[in-house]
Parts: sequence; C-alpha cells; structure tokens
Amino acid sequence: MTSLNRVGIPLAAVVSAVALAACGAPSTANSSAKQADLTTPKEKSGTLTMVTKFADPKYAPYFVDVTKAYEAANPGVKIQLEQVGDQPYKDKIRVLSASKKLPDIYFSWAGDFANKFVRANLAADLSSVVGPDTEWGKTFSPAALKAFEREGKYYGVPIDLDAKYMAYDKQAFAKAGINSPPDSLETLLADCGKLKSAGYTPIALGNQYGWPAIHYMTQLNAYAVKPDTMAKDYNPATGAFTDPGYVKALEQFQSVVKECASPSANGLSHEAAQANFINGKAAMHYLESLEFLALTTKGGAPKELADSWDFFRLPAAGGSPGDTNALTGAPDGFMVNAQSPNAALAVDFLKFMTKAQNAQKLTADIGWLSPVQGSATAENSFPQLQSALADMSKASQFAIWLDTVTNADVANAYLSGVEGLINGSTTPQDVIKGVQDAAEKAKKQVG
Repeated sequence: MTSLNRVGIPLAAVVSAVALAACGAPSTANSSAKQADLTTPKEKSGTLTMVTKFADPKYAPYFVDVTKAYEAANPGVKIQLEQVGDQPYKDKIRVLSASKKLPDIYFSWAGDFANKFVRANLAADLSSVVGPDTEWGKTFSPAALKAFEREGKYYGVPIDLDAKYMAYDKQAFAKAGINSPPDSLETLLADCGKLKSAGYTPIALGNQYGWPAIHYMTQLNAYAVKPDTMAKDYNPATGAFTDPGYVKALEQFQSVVKECASPSANGLSHEAAQANFINGKAAMHYLESLEFLALTTKGGAPKELADSWDFFRLPAAGGSPGDTNALTGAPDGFMVNAQSPNAALAVDFLKFMTKAQNAQKLTADIGWLSPVQGSATAENSFPQLQSALADMSKASQFAIWLDTVTNADVANAYLSGVEGLINGSTTPQDVIKGVQDAAEKAKKQVG
C-alpha cells in the first residue's frame, strides 16, 4: 500500500525510521540552487542510475520490463536499476542522501518524506516539464501531481495511485432498509444503528497495527480543519495543532468507533476485519483501492460478496469547514537528483514509464492504479477499480496519509493517542495535547 505502513507492519516501527539525516534542515528550499537542464537531449546516450523500493517479486518485474523496453528503444542508454524492500530502501536512501551520492532517479513517498529532499536541494524542480499546465502534466490526475507539489513547484512524478474508500455490501444495506450510501457523517452514524438491528457489525475495523485508525484521522482532519491551517500544522517548522477542528475530528472518530465498530478493534488485525466483511459478518470496511482485488472472485472473495459490493468516500459532517472534496490517499513517486548531469535523460525515461501503454501495463501486470488518466480499462481492471480512478480524478487534492505527511513524532503521538480513544483510555483533548507537544519537539529539530 502506498502509505508508509504496509498491512502488517506496526506504525511505530516505521515512522521512527523516516528521518533522512542529511535532509532535516533548512525548512525551505534554497532558491539559489542550480536548476537542472531538463531539455530532452537530441542524442539519448549515457548511463542512468535508479533505485526503487519495489523488490517484491510480485512488483519488481514490471520495472525491469519498462527499463529494458526503454533501453531497446534507445540503444545508447543503459539503466542501472536497483530494487530493494521498504526498510532497506529507507536505510539506503538515508546513507546516499548524507553522502550526496543519490542516483539519478529515486523513489519517494509523498508528504514530508519527499519534502525533506526538497528542503535539502536534492530534488530537481520538475515544474517546467510535469507541472499541471504542461503537456505531460495534463496526462496525470491533478490530485496525484499536487501530492508532490511544494510552494507552487512540482518535484515528483507519480507512478501509482491509492486512495481510501468505504466498501459496503449492497445486500446488507438492503436488508437494513438503507437505499443509498450515506452522504454525511451523521447519516453514516444513523445507518450503523440500522445495520446493527439487521444483525451486522456495521464497520469492520482492525487496528492492531495502528495505521487503520490513522487513515480515518487523515480524512477527518481534512474535513474539520481549513487547508491552509492544516498545511502549516503538517509542516514540522510551523506545526501547532491548536485549531479546534483537530479535537472535533477526534470526537468524530470516537463516534464512529462507538456507533459503528468495536472498542476491541485494537486487538484485531486489518486482515481479520477484512475477512469479517468478505464473509458477510460486517456491512462495511474502510480499505485502500489497492485492496479492491481482494473483494473479487479473482482475489478469492465468495461470488455472493464479489457480485454485491460497491464503495463510497467516508463522508464529512454537515458544515465541515475543511476541504470536503479532499480524498485520503497518495501516489508513490519518483524524484530526480537535482545534481544529476543526466537529469534530462532521467525525465525522458520517466515520461516513457508513464506513457499510456506502460500505465495500462502497470494495472494489468500488478493490479495497481496508475495516476495516468484513462489507464484503467475494461481489459486490464474491473468496474470498481475504474470507478475509483475516475473518482480520484475528481478529488480537489489528496489528504496524504497522516503518518507520511507529518513529522515522525507527530505521527507517533497520533498513533498512541487514537489507540487510546478506541479502548476508552484517553480523551480527544488528551490526544491533541500529545500531538501539540510532539509538534513543539519537531520545531526544535528543524530549527
């Protein structure tokens, strides 16, 4: 999944490993840094170096195939591709950053992980080639491009797409007398009562590893807090988290747990909760579009469920002051080394990787959505996946996973605090006090 916290990996174990030793300061990019020449070379030749975190045998062959295809089309170019796993990548990129030996192209999660490279002038400004008004930029979902935007400039090329949706069983809704998906948080809470009466667990929630609750908070924060305020708070140099909307969002999550889920959710894994939904015990499940395949017969779901599920966005409460068209999720992406003498060639390769043909191949080969618009077709996907891609294109922006967009200490404060909310051992006010303290610590780290 595109959140830093893959299913089954404890949040605390990964957010503490995010910090890049060479990329912590200053808080803004150096405008005097040399701008890489991104003009497409007339003669394409040379060696490109590239590091990804897609070593998994299910994913690695796609990237090998694309690099080989580019080399075949450009015989003068050799691509040295290195693929490692999640944690090895974090360790490797930290060392390469500190020694200023980054490859020409390197992977990055969206959010503060990417922004650290920008602040340290290690990421090339790609605005002139992939900005939203450029020919290449227009081929991407606008929200995907914006995920790698900082202070009006664009530093990353999105490679995949993932977003959070509430899957629901249409048969369960019909049995409970619910005719359509809820269009407000208030309606969702009321529908949960109807589903309980019909014999269902309304929402299957498994928070054993912490990140599922964090995803709820990502979306609820986006609804409850104005975008400009949230942007300042998510920046480690300026975060304060004093807006009352943060407490409101925590109260809303508390209501979802009380009315729709279970106070024992911390003891259940996300996978176990998903199984309850797939097996008809629960009516809804908040999951990532990357997981949609698990709800199909191809993914192992029973035909009864596979034929009767759909999805909707977690709805906002009435009168929410934030961006009610924001959608939790984010793309993964690639950045170009700002000091690379091969920056133009690197951009040309990334353009090749994100051509419609290769974007469609990404979905067909490994089941990921591509940020390239129109890349999910009837031939390489299924209806819900196509609908999700269309819906992502309508989002005003991605509310990037709370555990990657914020400082690691802030993310950890949310993690422990929200777990306490679920089991009733803490209050929203206590949680936000811990977040505020963590934000103060983050300021000192980047100051």
